[in-house]
Formats: sequence, structure tokens, C-alpha cells
Amino acid sequence: MEIFEKIGDAASKTYKFTAEKTSKIAKETKIKMQINEYKSNIKDIYIEIGEYVYQKFLKDEDIDSKDLEQSCEEIKVLSDNIVKCKDEILKLREKRQCKNCYAEIEISANYCPNCGFKQENEEQEENKTENEENN
Repeated sequence: MEIFEKIGDAASKTYKFTAEKTSKIAKETKIKMQINEYKSNIKDIYIEIGEYVYQKFLKDEDIDSKDLEQSCEEIKVLSDNIVKCKDEILKLREKRQCKNCYAEIEISANYCPNCGFKQENEEQEENKTENEENN
């Protein structure tokens, strides 16, 4: 009977591991789809800006930058959302990004294997930010 318990335990551990991996992959895929949607929206706004500028050119009218500010703000918000999504993907992968070359690296890495840049851990970064705010 003991062998069946070991087999059952092994199967249970394998199932849990597989379910967890599948869940992470599904979440990452969903986030990547969201990133693609944001990028598509940005392209659409670029097209709208281009059409606006061209219509002003055809009519020999001046371009009012205030007319473009809202579109530029929308692009900024969408770009910020893309950055947040990429950070979520890194967390799912249990990775982080090198501050120097932006390569994907292990969370525990002290140096970037790509460029050799010394990495600060999150605690050091928080202390540095707090010190800068206090000064």
C-alpha cells in the first residue's frame, strides 16, 4: 500500500505543478493580448493625428497644439499601461529587468549576466527612494 501512496503523492505534486504553470501561462497570454490591444490603440491615435495634421495642411491652416494634447495624453496613458503589463509579466516569470540594459534577469541576480551592471535589490531601491524624498 505504501507504494500506491507514494505514486499518489507524486501524481498530486505533478498535477499541482502543472496546474500552476498552466495558470501562469494563461495569465501571461492574457496580459500579452492586452499589450497588443494597447499598441493597436496607439497606432490608431497616430493615424488620427496624421490625418488631422494633413487636413490642416490641405486647408493651409495652422496646427493648434491644444488640439493634439488630448491624443498625446491618451498615448501616454496607453504607454504607461504597457509598462505595467510588462512588469506583471516579469513578476509572473519571477524575473526583473536590468536597470542598465533592460534585459530580463533573475530576481536574485546581483549583476546582470548581459551587461555586468550591479543590481540593487528591492529593499535597497526603496531605501534609496526614501532618502531622496527626505532630502
